[in-house]
Amino acid sequence: MRVPMTAILLAAGAGKRFGSQKLLARLPDGRYVVEAAAKNLLAGAGHVVAVTSRDDRLMKALDDCGCQVVVNADAEEGMGTSIAAGVRASADAAVWLIALGDMPYIRPETIASVLKALDGATGIVIPTFGGQRGHPVAFAGAFGSELMALQGDNGARSVVAAHADQVKLLPVDDAGVLMDIDTSDDLQAVFPRHQP
Repeated sequence: MRVPMTAILLAAGAGKRFGSQKLLARLPDGRYVVEAAAKNLLAGAGHVVAVTSRDDRLMKALDDCGCQVVVNADAEEGMGTSIAAGVRASADAAVWLIALGDMPYIRPETIASVLKALDGATGIVIPTFGGQRGHPVAFAGAFGSELMALQGDNGARSVVAAHADQVKLLPVDDAGVLMDIDTSDDLQAVFPRHQP
């Protein structure tokens, strides 16, 4: 029996531009970057497979959040291998939602709306804000074999490009779908826009 949906949180990047393990950097509210991303994803999607490199602190943080943690032994080869590892670890899912561990500000209701917009056994849903494509991206189960074959550092762009006629763009009112943390300045720069 297929599991209805699995969210895959990509958390195996090296964070070279940040200069240290950015996923364990603290947001102004005290949470780790990856903790906020994981908890938003869990609230919006339910089941989360977090793909990491072998980093004990990161693995513990994700486990403490309630994620199923999968180690990608090929993480240095790029994001494609992490997507493939996550999809292989949840091969019985009918839908995959691919999210990034350095995007801590995506609202749970936005995540749920991306999943809801995926129609049936085919299709890809990409949220947009201000006309720009963001994350997370939902893939129907029909793309499982292509996702499991990904390599390199371009994520799932090749799958999206090969099936452009099946892509549904979903405008959302959540700027968090575009906000990632690449540098230490990003920690301070993006947070004020999310204050209540």
